[in-house]
Amino acid sequence: MPPPVVKTVRDLIFWQYAKIIAESAGMGKRNWGFIMKKFKQLQDGEIFWNEIREYVKEREKKDECIFCGSKVDLTIDHLFPRSLNGPNNEKNVVWICSKCNSSKGSKRLYELWTIKKGLYGAKYEVPRIAEGKYLKLVYEILRDKGMLALTINEVRKQICPKCDLHVLCLKEESVGVLSPLCLDGLTTLCLKLK
Repeated sequence: MPPPVVKTVRDLIFWQYAKIIAESAGMGKRNWGFIMKKFKQLQDGEIFWNEIREYVKEREKKDECIFCGSKVDLTIDHLFPRSLNGPNNEKNVVWICSKCNSSKGSKRLYELWTIKKGLYGAKYEVPRIAEGKYLKLVYEILRDKGMLALTINEVRKQICPKCDLHVLCLKEESVGVLSPLCLDGLTTLCLKLK
């Protein structure tokens, strides 16, 4: 469950990204004081994310699967699956090995990590490059559909009943709680409205 300061979908995205910043700074994804500071700075517009960070990180790991580090049988993967109307552009693609691509299939990023490692894995173990790119993509899609300001109560009432991840949320005991799975489900619903 996110902390009480996470009240909207935008907050959830910023909270997840603040954890990436903390991990990149060597603080780890559980240093709540540092994460809270970065979260507030993201909220207040004092710090910004940009596309360059993930691009640079990807270039540092070129010729390597961003999920497992393998250097063989690399293939392009869409972080948000094309089968669910994910965009076919550089913001949505990464290099992963064929083994990881096969196990990912048409799963969304947080859905995949929840299935592999539980909701804890989706919150704390998604590889940095994949999660950074994914959060920026999701933010853009949800911003364009006017969904970033949705509160937990609005998500619970309007989105949960329509979400295709309900069974997974039940299994993880996260129904009606803002979690990374909400980002997958909400983005799926937005992309269906294209």
